Amino acid sequence: MKEEVKMWIEKAKSDLKHAKSSLKNKEYDWAQIASQQAAEKALKAVCMHKEVGLIKVHDLTILARKVNAPNDMLENCGLLNPFYTASRYPDAEEESNKKLEETATKDAIRAAGKIVRWCKGQIKT
Repeated sequence: MKEEVKMWIEKAKSDLKHAKSSLKNKEYDWAQIASQQAAEKALKAVCMHKEVGLIKVHDLTILARKVNAPNDMLENCGLLNPFYTASRYPDAEEESNKKLEETATKDAIRAAGKIVRWCKGQIKT
């Protein structure tokens, strides 16, 4: 595995770990963006591994399509995409209760975990 690809996948795993830690601390915004970032970095690792190149976009669905990800991965990407904006811009999300926010965060971490695992499988040599 190329060193650059290894660095990206390791950072993705680190971001996923951070998301889980943030969830425990009830830091839902941080957990959500860390989940999105974990998936983004993992998909970019696959892009580099498959010699598609480093695509400088944050849309996970675009990245997943570039590496011919299966439909279930595209669905997970669709779930995570909104967190890129919502967690950065306070006026981008509606007021929600803490229970719904916690549930959404758990869903984001679960989706990111599936994407990271799939990506790791794609770059194994």
